[in-house]
Amino acid sequence: MKLILATNNQNKLREIRGILAETGIEVVSQREAGYDFDADETGTTFAENAQIKAEALWNAAAEKGERCFVLADDSGLSVDALNGEPGVYSHRWAGENATDSDRIAKLLSALQDVPDENRGAHFSCAMCLMTPDGILHHFEGRAEGSILREPRGENGFGYDPVFDRNGRSFAEIPAEEKNAVSHRHNALMQVLAFFRENGCRSEGDRIC
Repeated sequence: MKLILATNNQNKLREIRGILAETGIEVVSQREAGYDFDADETGTTFAENAQIKAEALWNAAAEKGERCFVLADDSGLSVDALNGEPGVYSHRWAGENATDSDRIAKLLSALQDVPDENRGAHFSCAMCLMTPDGILHHFEGRAEGSILREPRGENGFGYDPVFDRNGRSFAEIPAEEKNAVSHRHNALMQVLAFFRENGCRSEGDRIC
């Protein structure tokens, strides 16, 4: 079975493929499926942005006469001491052309005077699945943790090096271990439950 993911982000693509590796579902990016564009993420919530991306890809496929499942993911970090920031603006928080290092540096600077006990945070992942008939389904996963005082680890991406979960950063644990506990994993498990509950099956090389 094949699922088109409404992103060209290679980090997200790699994680989702890793989480779904044993399910029999083949995950392809929208560029791999022949849709080379990025939707404008103008929503004010993760769920809104996920829906914008899913609808843009589904509509592009429909114009070509294709009817398939598409899945969009929007995710980010919310920090308690920053009233939920960077939140939906996680990727753009330090500027449009900022690197992961730039974003981490801004976060640590903003929290430099915040004591350890007040550095709680969570990752959120909103997923929007569009069925071949254009019906929307929303799912959300979270991963709770706190913000470290300096980056640790060489794995992961984004804010992973400063996100502590049970004594280790997301960048210190192997990818397969992160993929079993992450916000993205928690959301994807709900997507898989939807497929099972609704008897989705393979017709040709698409999920239908």
